[in-house]
Amino acid sequence: MSACVRTRATDSNSNANRTKRIHQPHSPPPPSPRRFRVAGADVSASIAVFLIALPLSLGIALATGAPLQAGLVAAAAGGLVAGLLGGCPLQVSGPAAGLTVVTADLIHRYGWRTTCAVTVLAGLAQLALGCVRVARTALAVSPAIVHGMLAGIGVTIAVAQLHIVLGGTPQSSVLANLLALPAQLADLHPADVAMSVLTLALLLLWPRVPGRLGHLMRKIPAALVAVAGATLTASLTGLSLAKVDLPSWSSHALAGLPEGLVLGIAAAVLTTTLVCSVQSLLGAVAVDKLVAGQPGLSARVGRSDLNRELLGQGAANIVSGALGGLPVAGVAVRSSANVQAGAVSRNSTMLHGVLVVVAALLMVPVLELIPLASLAALVMAVGIQMVSLHHIRTVTRHREVLVYAVTTLGVVFLGVLEGVLLGVTVAVAVALNRLAHTRITHDEKEGVHHVHVRGQLTFLAVPRLSRTLHLVPQGTHVVVELDGSFMDHAAYESLQDWQTAHTARGGSAELTGRRTGVRDTEPGRTGSDTTPADTATDTATSGTTTKAPARTTAGEPTTSTACRCHPWTPWRNHQCDHPRSAPPSGHPGEPTDRPAPGTATPGDAGTGPHPGTGKDTGPGGHQLARGISAFQRNTAPLVRGELARLAKEGQRPSQLFLTCADSRLVTSMITSSGPGDLFVVRNVGNLVPPPGEESGDDSVAAAIEYAVDVLRVRSITVCGHSGCGAMQALLNSEPGGAQTPLKRWLRHGVPSLERMADDGRPWARLAGRAPADAVEQLCLTNVVQQLEHLRGHESVARALREGALELHGMYFHVGEAQAYLLTGEDGDDVFDGVGVADMSA
Repeated sequence: MSACVRTRATDSNSNANRTKRIHQPHSPPPPSPRRFRVAGADVSASIAVFLIALPLSLGIALATGAPLQAGLVAAAAGGLVAGLLGGCPLQVSGPAAGLTVVTADLIHRYGWRTTCAVTVLAGLAQLALGCVRVARTALAVSPAIVHGMLAGIGVTIAVAQLHIVLGGTPQSSVLANLLALPAQLADLHPADVAMSVLTLALLLLWPRVPGRLGHLMRKIPAALVAVAGATLTASLTGLSLAKVDLPSWSSHALAGLPEGLVLGIAAAVLTTTLVCSVQSLLGAVAVDKLVAGQPGLSARVGRSDLNRELLGQGAANIVSGALGGLPVAGVAVRSSANVQAGAVSRNSTMLHGVLVVVAALLMVPVLELIPLASLAALVMAVGIQMVSLHHIRTVTRHREVLVYAVTTLGVVFLGVLEGVLLGVTVAVAVALNRLAHTRITHDEKEGVHHVHVRGQLTFLAVPRLSRTLHLVPQGTHVVVELDGSFMDHAAYESLQDWQTAHTARGGSAELTGRRTGVRDTEPGRTGSDTTPADTATDTATSGTTTKAPARTTAGEPTTSTACRCHPWTPWRNHQCDHPRSAPPSGHPGEPTDRPAPGTATPGDAGTGPHPGTGKDTGPGGHQLARGISAFQRNTAPLVRGELARLAKEGQRPSQLFLTCADSRLVTSMITSSGPGDLFVVRNVGNLVPPPGEESGDDSVAAAIEYAVDVLRVRSITVCGHSGCGAMQALLNSEPGGAQTPLKRWLRHGVPSLERMADDGRPWARLAGRAPADAVEQLCLTNVVQQLEHLRGHESVARALREGALELHGMYFHVGEAQAYLLTGEDGDDVFDGVGVADMSA
């Protein structure tokens, strides 16, 4: 070990050169030459997306009644313009099924050239909205309204395309299509029906082919297979049916000046802007969720900039409309295919646009072989899928099925804009109804009276609340549970006045709740002497801010010496205002938050005898008991149901998280995980002893074996951190001396020290800057080395060969509260920052 240390201290040229790679923490990173490179993953992903986009673009153009080239123009503009300028790198834009009804109505009313002009104006409106940064505001629309809008559009598409599937022509509205359906069924065209059935069968069966052959086949998009199969069958059999007709590009109609009533044009622009923007922004959020499920990809791509995405969509609509294309929006099907195909940057989206341009110019003879009935069947299937059973179950669970149903029916029978406005009206009415209706119940259990308030506590509920509270007998103990996220000033004062009166008559009162915080009042202030501002506390347990009265007991004014540390709010080592030690009772300086005789309740964290022991707790025990009491009061009601489920079903963690025992690393906080998510192993220095050696460690090896073979975790993360004492001890270690348990354990870190001293290996580094000092360099190197040790374990190696396990390296900078994930770049070990892009989203 001493030789390794001296190697770092020598003045040899090689070590001197390597030392130069460490620069001051605040100095700018060394410039690196920038060159344009397209990753192979982006090329393959762009081909997969192109194969999906080509038939869908033609089918959507057919469904709207626009020239078929318009779908290709929109796909190219969405890929090239939105892909280059948008804020969601992996979202694929183009003609979307959600815009079919809007566009078809515009073409029917104003003609194609005016529809193109409306698309350009909608793009300008999107640019304006992006400049004023209102993208996040668009996400305030209730999901029930969005899902209802998409479901209504899906029903409209499916009913209209059904006529083409049967060999006829769709009518102008859903009601007209339904009325004309019996006559259409009586006049079937067998060839069209046969091609439609073949297309639907291939769409349904292709993703369900079992075995290894099915896995290989599924790499080819089902939409392409369905349309290609129908096209090949129609060509070989010589069936007589309508096919794609792409006129010469020289006769392609471009945008013209809008013609029509100003109010009508304005409403059309508003509707197009609304649908395009909401669908694109929701699509970007959905892509973020897909990317977040792939840790290596999320570190490289980052979260979407929604305002930039709105600007990119606006620019794409301007280009598409000006060139005679359909309106453009983010498309969920193509975006999810892009992520699943392995895309790593916006290059895949742009390349897909290039491929669409090539196909539109060079593949016209092939495209004209496609039967229209096949495209109609494809779009009808897409419309049916837009009525999602998962969305219906979700809105039913959240009691918003009325909003969903009204929006869907409004879109189907009235139009998109009218249906959305109707849905917004119903959503507001439902919210007001919930705000005004609060359920208040009262029961008695074992001498304790429980008043349960379900819902928002506003002035409208004050009469019923007062009536219920005054039914509670005097001199009793009362628990008031506030199960809501809001309480206004009138309700607060009513509760405080009742509490003051009840405690004055010898009773006791405890205010609890799923979302209520606890903050003690100042000395000498009780009851109505306290204002809402004094007792308000922000709690992050549910992502909301709640104002709640302080918790008191009979005859016990709470004081400033009580603990003010709450779960998931900023704290400082629980250095609260209460004294470190308590003098004998009656002496000056005695803590004033000691419960009055006879008023202590189970779980209270006082400084008196610990429950069940009969002994006074010291400062450590006092803090421990106080923390447990806070958990039982505030956190246990939140997690009890989930822990009960885990106790019944057993643990099923998805990750093994191996990190240092340092007290500053709170694994659940830095990974946003909860009960049952992580199987955690902590030791000094986050070391993984190599297996099969005398220096091996059965404790860590047993945890690894249990996690991989029994729990079947899908990933293992080795997490190091800045300022690691174990790494500092390795650097400062001297040969000889007593072999203490700590020194014997740290011998597992010697390979990391040797790796850092090896000139033949590239150093692990941080993206954007060099390590601040040798300790940080060793911390980074240690993570990489321990991952190599991890691969030596038999269970890990077997799971890696089977593709059932992923290994990740992580580095957490404590002082910056910044996490870094290990990525590979040209063979180097680079730790790339996570979460920086979130700040600007």
